[in-house]
Amino acid sequence: MSELVSTRIRNTAGKLGLPHLAEALTQYAQRADEAKMGYLDLIDLVLSEELAVRDDRRFRTGLRISKLPHHKTLDDYDFSFHPELDPRRVKDLATLSFVEAKANAALLGPPRVGKTHIAVALAVTACRAGYSIYFTSLDDIVRNLKAAEAAGRLTSKLGSYLRPAVLVVDEVSYQPLERAEANLVFQVISRCYEKGSIILTSNKSFSEWGRVFGDEVLTTAILDRLLHHCDVISINGLSYRLKNRLATIERDQDNAA
Repeated sequence: MSELVSTRIRNTAGKLGLPHLAEALTQYAQRADEAKMGYLDLIDLVLSEELAVRDDRRFRTGLRISKLPHHKTLDDYDFSFHPELDPRRVKDLATLSFVEAKANAALLGPPRVGKTHIAVALAVTACRAGYSIYFTSLDDIVRNLKAAEAAGRLTSKLGSYLRPAVLVVDEVSYQPLERAEANLVFQVISRCYEKGSIILTSNKSFSEWGRVFGDEVLTTAILDRLLHHCDVISINGLSYRLKNRLATIERDQDNAA
């Protein structure tokens, strides 16, 4: 390939927003020569790799703006620590059929059993598949919406929770809410209903939510919309975060014996 043609292709690639093509042009040409590729095969190679680069860039950008506390995956989760939890149910959620259907997923159980880990892993999977995601806690939703309402920006702030295809709401029911605060939560749930997906974690059963939201009628309205299309997974057992600590203690005891 002549230097003139190479320069022209790089300039055109830059104008088309294909920086990887501009950087890897020489490599593509060498691979085509070595494999004796035809024109169509070369075009297929270039387009496939450009798409992969663009998808990876979009994925990394999505993770960066998602506010996820970490980027753990289901491969990092030790299902053997909770033998009563059927891995198939969680892996079924990871197919993202519930996201495609604009349905919800709820992970219930006592503190520190890995609910947030699984919720984050599902969100990472959704981001990899091209869905926009956003992570927050119920406490942060209430605090931010109250501040926005006081500043006359409630509608705009509500929109920030409605835009992502998947909204992860962590730690539902840690703090009891006043009725006005519960109504703000209802507005989020109601507007997301059948328009996007919510993944939530809670250390309370749904029968206990009335004490959290402080109003049985409002709680019923929230649950009616949330659970209409929802996969519910309960996780019980020891603290998942203590798993490694317990293993270390057992190992130390064995060594001392």
